[in-house]
Amino acid sequence: MGNTKLNNLDEMYPGQSILLQTGQLVQYGAGLFGYNTVPLLLRRNVEKIIIEALNKYGCIEVLLPTLQPDTIWKNSGRYNHYVDSGTMLITESNKGTFCLAPTGEEAMLEFAREKLKSYKNLPVTFYQIGEKYRNEIRTRGYLLRGKAFPMLDAYSFDIDEKSMEISYENVRKAFLEIFEILGLKVIPIIADNGDMGGKKSEEFMMISSQGEDKILYDEDTGIGLNSEILERENYEDYLKTEYGITNISHLKETRTMELGHIFQLGTRYSEMMNGKFTNQEGCESLYYMGCYGIGVSRTVAAIYEQYLINDPKFGPCGFCLPEKIAPFKVQIIPKMESQEKWDLAQKLYTKFQENNIGVILDDRENISMGAKIKDCKVLGTPYLLVIGDKTDGILFELENSKTGEKLEMAMDELIEKLKRI
Repeated sequence: MGNTKLNNLDEMYPGQSILLQTGQLVQYGAGLFGYNTVPLLLRRNVEKIIIEALNKYGCIEVLLPTLQPDTIWKNSGRYNHYVDSGTMLITESNKGTFCLAPTGEEAMLEFAREKLKSYKNLPVTFYQIGEKYRNEIRTRGYLLRGKAFPMLDAYSFDIDEKSMEISYENVRKAFLEIFEILGLKVIPIIADNGDMGGKKSEEFMMISSQGEDKILYDEDTGIGLNSEILERENYEDYLKTEYGITNISHLKETRTMELGHIFQLGTRYSEMMNGKFTNQEGCESLYYMGCYGIGVSRTVAAIYEQYLINDPKFGPCGFCLPEKIAPFKVQIIPKMESQEKWDLAQKLYTKFQENNIGVILDDRENISMGAKIKDCKVLGTPYLLVIGDKTDGILFELENSKTGEKLEMAMDELIEKLKRI
């Protein structure tokens, strides 16, 4: 990265505009992006948090192919719908027609059917993190709505409706925990199942002026619902029966960004694809399924937009990523003209590495320290250490990238503080 200058940022999505202007994201076409090191490492940290939470809640990680034969989609009856709408990307070859998966219900049912033949194998929730592909006509918001995107999709299999509801609540708790760790204030709201079908669903929404969704929300009670619900003929009965809500007059319209969605599917896909197990009476019975998704790239985008640094004079100028998930916790900026300061910076760098503290040592020459400090913010590093004329090698000045607050501490204190993050 050279001496970074930001010009004409996208007013709606300044965070991702900074990423593009500084080469941290590279756009190959509408809705198609490549990741440079820091956003990629942030994305991996998001994935790690998702994996650890779902494992804690008893879910099982698998990985299914994203290139799939058209037959499994024809078996479910959804092939024509996805092809006619233009959503699904397909490729024809002399070996047959293949689909790039826009979602994973069909593939997961194929996967589960051979393994879950008896009630003794249930309940189980499988999940995966992998690419999905949707030929979005209206790509917008860069990573918020792409054509190719990493996604967490999970699927629960149960013996009956009551068990399905328990699995649904289990994953719901895991999702709330995931977003809390990521430092994103997300609220689950009542949603319409749409094309997915099934009985009940909730969207995990982050309140944001950049979002494309409008919800009705009451901050005091935490009750929210997607305004699409009001388009249902029987929406009053639906809200009362499924959620116990009888009055929505106090809800206010709020703009939000959808980061996750969970569904109680019931037996819809089991019926379409012959998903059966042998129950306790020795008879065939249909799986009751749940489906759960988090847009990983969308969550990365939300983090960058949420943790933007606004300079009072120049406007958006970078990020201060949350300490828990920032790939690098600290950036060392030495005075390159001084051998003594350079040696001290290298000593610090080695100490940080030995203690598994993510660190960047800015060793670029012929770039001013002021420009390097600006670049530290562009990379989203929460802390910086300037090793300049005032640094005596005994006390070091740790600066918060966002607030500018500075703390003086000895090397051992510094290491302990950064290790605790």
